Amino acid sequence: MKSPLDGIRVLDLTNVLAGPFCCHQLAHLGAEVIKVEVPKTGDLARQLGADPELNAAGMGVSFLAQNAGKKSVTANLKTEAGREVLRRLVATADVLVENYRPGVMNRLGLGYEALKEVRPNLIYCAISGFGQTGPWTHRPAYDQIIQGTSGVMAITGDAGSAPLRVGYPVADTVGGLTAAFAIAAALNAPERGGFIDVSMLESLIATMGWAVSNWLIAGQRPTPNGNENLTSAPSGTFMTGTGPLNIAANKDEQWRLLARHIGREDLLERPEFATREERKRNRAALKAEIEKSLAGRSARDWARELNQLGVPAGAVLELPEVLEHEVIRERGMIARFSAAPGVDRPISVLRTGIKIDGIAPAVAAPPPALGADNDDILASLGFSPDQISTMRDRSEI
Repeated sequence: MKSPLDGIRVLDLTNVLAGPFCCHQLAHLGAEVIKVEVPKTGDLARQLGADPELNAAGMGVSFLAQNAGKKSVTANLKTEAGREVLRRLVATADVLVENYRPGVMNRLGLGYEALKEVRPNLIYCAISGFGQTGPWTHRPAYDQIIQGTSGVMAITGDAGSAPLRVGYPVADTVGGLTAAFAIAAALNAPERGGFIDVSMLESLIATMGWAVSNWLIAGQRPTPNGNENLTSAPSGTFMTGTGPLNIAANKDEQWRLLARHIGREDLLERPEFATREERKRNRAALKAEIEKSLAGRSARDWARELNQLGVPAGAVLELPEVLEHEVIRERGMIARFSAAPGVDRPISVLRTGIKIDGIAPAVAAPPPALGADNDDILASLGFSPDQISTMRDRSEI
């Protein structure tokens, strides 16, 4: 199968997560992604993750997770030789992605205006916390900072636990997806080329949907509501005999099916539960009644039976459980590499959430060692073996 981005060259000048995750998506869609890293240290993610030995080897779990299928070239952009390496790469590239603080690339003489002189149709994507303009342009931004400033933490948890951080780097991930989406669109433009400014803050707010619109349109201030879905009832998390169960009986017919299946037709006759609005107003009492009837069975049994009836339900799983479940295992979302540079064991990493014609897009190579492709790529750019050796000795690559 020919990949959608086959023949596209992307330069990945990014670190840690938002940018690498963006380029991870592009690599799986067929782009040739060349990671341009700082000599000797590389992407900070090489030193991050739950395995200290891999961190010491420069192949930290955080790096392995986002960089399969990429190539690695080193260039010290603070030196003229390193900048010349990048300029020659840009002359061959379709896309450049960077997540330096705004202004850094301009100060190096490598901003969009300079590089489009080298490659007029270059798509230049800059990912930052707060965008390239505005009063917070120069603030440092990490995922947790964005979660807090976006309003996400304020509505996560319940009245007793909020503000609460989402349990994974949602701002970085959404920022990376937003950038990949914008780049894919730009590649399809009648005339390629342009500057894409991705704000992680704006990217995350853009996903908040009803929470934002309820305030902008209806004047309703968002509140933290734990596991309850305030748009309907019964819709939330309910305790069973063996653990929590999510039920989303958002339609009246689903509510009636649920009540009958758990043996509580009497609830259908009670005026405080007669309509959606009444059920929402009395959700705590309704939840207590439902949980009495769920206590005798397991969450998985209830989920299976309710789904068969057409009532959306699902047991709350821990991550290892869902990764081993056939719903993930059989659809090709996990890639397994028998070896990777500097790693003394097989590794398993995620692909994307996409299937094209029933096939999960995949890359052929594991994440690269730092500078693994220096010789081949620099030679293809016209550097001689002696020049490459000299640049290496001078820490320019």
